[in-house]
Amino acid sequence: MCVDFTDLNKACPKDSFPLPRIDQLVDSTAGHKLLTFMDAFSGYNQIVMDENDQEKTSFITSRGLFCYKVMPFGLKNAGATYQRLMNRMFHDQIGRNVEVYVDDMLVKSKEEDDHLDDLRETFQTLRKYQMKLNPSKCAFGVYSGKFLGFMVSQRGIEANPDKIKAILEMQPPKNTKEVQRLTGRVAALNRFMSRSTDKCLPFFKTLKKAFEWTDECQQAFEDLKKYLTKPPLLSPSKQGEELYLYLAVSPTAVSSALIREEERRQLPVYYTSRALRGAEERYPPMEKLAFALVTVARKLRPYFQAYTIVLLTNHPLRKAMSKPDEAGRLIQWSIELSEFDIDYRPRTAIKAQALADFIAEFTSKDDEPTENVERTSRWTMNIDGSSTKDIRPWKSWHSPYEFDIDYRPRTAIKAQALADFIAEFTSKDDEPTEDVERTSRWTMNIDGSSTKDSGGIGVVLKSPEGDTIKQAVRLQYPTTNNEAEYEALLTGLEMAKVLGAIELDILSDSQLVVGQVNGDYEEKEGCMQRYLHQARHQINQFRERGTLPDNRHEARRLKVRASRFLMLQGTLYKRSFSLPYLRCLAPDEANYVMREIHEGVCGDHSGARALQKKIVRAGYYWSSMKADACQFVQRCDKCQRFANLLHSPPAVLVPMTAPWPFAQWGLDIMGPFPIGRRQLKFLVVAIDYFTKWVEAEPLATITERNIQNFVWKAVICRFGIPRVLVSDNGKQFDNPRFRQFSQELGIHNHYSSPGHPQANGQVEVTNCSLLKLIKTRLEGAKGLWPEELPSILWAYRTTVRIPTGETPFRITFGSEAVVPVEIGLTTLRTSTYDEQ
Repeated sequence: MCVDFTDLNKACPKDSFPLPRIDQLVDSTAGHKLLTFMDAFSGYNQIVMDENDQEKTSFITSRGLFCYKVMPFGLKNAGATYQRLMNRMFHDQIGRNVEVYVDDMLVKSKEEDDHLDDLRETFQTLRKYQMKLNPSKCAFGVYSGKFLGFMVSQRGIEANPDKIKAILEMQPPKNTKEVQRLTGRVAALNRFMSRSTDKCLPFFKTLKKAFEWTDECQQAFEDLKKYLTKPPLLSPSKQGEELYLYLAVSPTAVSSALIREEERRQLPVYYTSRALRGAEERYPPMEKLAFALVTVARKLRPYFQAYTIVLLTNHPLRKAMSKPDEAGRLIQWSIELSEFDIDYRPRTAIKAQALADFIAEFTSKDDEPTENVERTSRWTMNIDGSSTKDIRPWKSWHSPYEFDIDYRPRTAIKAQALADFIAEFTSKDDEPTEDVERTSRWTMNIDGSSTKDSGGIGVVLKSPEGDTIKQAVRLQYPTTNNEAEYEALLTGLEMAKVLGAIELDILSDSQLVVGQVNGDYEEKEGCMQRYLHQARHQINQFRERGTLPDNRHEARRLKVRASRFLMLQGTLYKRSFSLPYLRCLAPDEANYVMREIHEGVCGDHSGARALQKKIVRAGYYWSSMKADACQFVQRCDKCQRFANLLHSPPAVLVPMTAPWPFAQWGLDIMGPFPIGRRQLKFLVVAIDYFTKWVEAEPLATITERNIQNFVWKAVICRFGIPRVLVSDNGKQFDNPRFRQFSQELGIHNHYSSPGHPQANGQVEVTNCSLLKLIKTRLEGAKGLWPEELPSILWAYRTTVRIPTGETPFRITFGSEAVVPVEIGLTTLRTSTYDEQ
């Protein structure tokens, strides 16, 4: 019988009593000569429920209503309660001759003669608390057995043979689900597998895309089975000894091996492995090594807290993480590791074949002398004609702390078997190639910053061969951040020119500098307008006469930029992907266009994004349009006073489907408003669900006849008979006269619930937009809203709506409306139209 305690578990507070760590229990059990495995008989049911809580476990059957008197299975805190009882029962024996994990109990003895005494002490405790055992699940006085998923014995810790057998008997996966089953089984054996992530990397790749079992996957599958035919025997750690740690780094994973020494032999204790994700794959090699150390410290925290960890590495990891002038990840990791007792020692020889499969050398060709590059060569560059800077040809992954490294040759490998397992950690770029032609493209990273009285710039140039040249310059005069970025750009270009760079990729974190260099932004300051004028002059010359600058690279760049523009009748236009040609505007023309579209006859005081889209659809363009629109809206007084205040978080839009344009309309009534001419104080609104087209009419009274007349004139006579009308339950819509009118025309009336007006959310959102436009346009003259209604509707219909990405006018009529700004400043269509 199974009882569902879901609701009861939700009401119960969480008992946070900690369960023991399985790896610690297994380590403390292995190495004992005799073991006894015991299991309680329905252990949970041997704990009596409190009388006040018994009725909370009630359940109904065909024979009546019952409740539990003992603790049943399925309660949220049952495991914690049982573990607390076990700890109280065996508090004098746990760790000495007993280990307990919930209802699994184990008695262990170092010597055979002591085992009977240990059992006697244990049974006295069980008798005292009246705890009953299940004889069919008990094994007394055995030399090895299965405990918490591991095989433990005096020899050490072995993998569960059932889990190994499950992988060995698997057939090659045929779909993604079977690959997931394989990786799940491998994860259960991670402690016994050196560099498990690297071994399973082909399996992980198949999960990231459409399933394809490649030859690489099949080879990895066979290698995995071969490895598991002879899994390693793990040795339990002992109190007071030192544990040794090896780290391995690959392009896709970081791995570690925790070992202990016994009689000059190194025995594995624990293997760990973790895949690198996202930006971690781009860490420099030294940071990857530090990240491997941090990862294993988090994974094996109990070992790091209880033992002295000796890290065996040939790299200056301690110096790298203890530099006071370093910042970022290394300092954070150094602080995190400071609580542990870690001793950094150089690695010499590997003394165990099992470890040789794991170890990977962390070397680079930079450690070896080369014939082509002299160590003493220095490069000199003149900056601004005032000073010289010496630049050493550093390698790309070097950092300042790496120059303290004392490179020594690796000592001889003392066992021939180890030589078959050692893998060099080198990059393919370090190996000389003859047939592969190297790229001639350089990469340059620039950065600049400023303070109150000075500034600084930094440049990093990387050659096609991988050499990295770094340069930092202090500016002895006040400057802005943008000016410092330009100084860094100019300095870097001078460096690239001196070094003979032909093709150069420039990377900068300044959106302004990148936008201005690429022509996307317009510079309005006087000192930069000259550059912009010169660039425009070059583009116009090229478009009209094909004239190009003398410099080959500037000419190529000008061709790329000029391909986006064309000249028609002396006016510059920008090509658009799906819209007509856009007229390029000067600053004064841009201000006029923004003002007219934002607050003119058809202006709706929309936000910056909508304003930008409306300008483009009207047929205009300038490079800083997006930034200028944001500034214009921020400076608009009416926008700041009447903008919507959003209190609720954004929600996912729910699509409101309609089979064809004008097939489904939403109806609603707004008001009362301030009384206008002819006593008008209500507004009836209709919106088409497909095109978002809005019709509205002011009314003095909202009678059934007035609503019916509005639907006939504004909807049916203009756009045809709709299929559905959605409205609320107001008597103007839900009455026999309107129902009969709709029925005669074959129109279905849908009504939203009075307590849930969001069911007609399309028209509710439209009401908010119209109300905002009325407030923004009229301000104090509130009684003139009927006269402004046509202009408000025009503004709404010519603004891009978010759900469709188009204006209602374009969806309805197939083209954009001609707005007043196109008369004051002609676009391509208004200037080239010829009546003849």
